[in-house]
Amino acid sequence: MRHGDKNNNLSRTASHRKALLSNLACQLFMHKRIVTTLAKAKALRPYVEPLITKAKENSTHQRRIVFSYLQDKEAVQELFDVISAKIASRPGGYTRVIKLGKRTGDNAEIGMIELVDYNEVYGKGVAATEEAAVKKTRRAGTRKKATAVNETVPTVAPVTTENAPVAPSEAPVEEAK
Repeated sequence: MRHGDKNNNLSRTASHRKALLSNLACQLFMHKRIVTTLAKAKALRPYVEPLITKAKENSTHQRRIVFSYLQDKEAVQELFDVISAKIASRPGGYTRVIKLGKRTGDNAEIGMIELVDYNEVYGKGVAATEEAAVKKTRRAGTRKKATAVNETVPTVAPVTTENAPVAPSEAPVEEAK
């Protein structure tokens, strides 16, 4: 019985599954997006996300841990040098799985797994990630600060256009006919 076993075995032995996920992860890091079956893409996500989190801390120890999963020097270098710099401000959710339909040969569901920060069309873009880098906290409690600020600021009567003085340069000019 497999009560509560959440990992998808993908009809493979443990060693075959480990090799498959390692190869898919290396290709994902090298190409930033890959197209595979939906089941493999969904199984790859929990395999890859902790590796990306480990890459945020660029130390020899973390590189060795990630290398023990990937067994590919180029993929580890790409992850630590290029990808970690781009996802430094993101607190999680580094990958996205998009369903693409069914394969014509065997009718298997196809999906694309990609790194979120590398899709400028589908994502918010570079400007949004720069704004996210400035805003780092995810805490609630902004209401207290906003009400405290509003209470301390004295209220000033709004200036309307009817009682506002008109500067000579802003006075309406009538055209001569």
